[in-house]
Amino acid sequence: MNTYTITLKNCAFFARHGAMPEEAVLGQRFFVDAELDVPTNAALTEDDLDATMHYGHAFAVIEEVVTGTRRALIEALAQDVALALCAKFPMIRRAAITVRKPSVPIPGILDYVEVCVEHRP
Repeated sequence: MNTYTITLKNCAFFARHGAMPEEAVLGQRFFVDAELDVPTNAALTEDDLDATMHYGHAFAVIEEVVTGTRRALIEALAQDVALALCAKFPMIRRAAITVRKPSVPIPGILDYVEVCVEHRP
């Protein structure tokens, strides 16, 4: 099956995820990338919006998950985003979700911690 990829890059949200108690209080920004493979269809050949997934709706699903229930691990957060997107948009054949957390409470200098989860429904 041929597919094409819709990518939402660097979606930013404020949330309170993390294993440390202070993360629940202070919160921080999280950044999410979503690579969503969908089957080649009339969206490509006929410019038909109804044949594809609306990336504005995909952004709303990501936002709902990231700003919703608090999770200790960004691994779990990435998986929940992937599952929610695949549930909302059954046409997705692969969802690769990357979550970046720039303000990690560990000693040392780094830009961010990142986890990528790939889900194939």
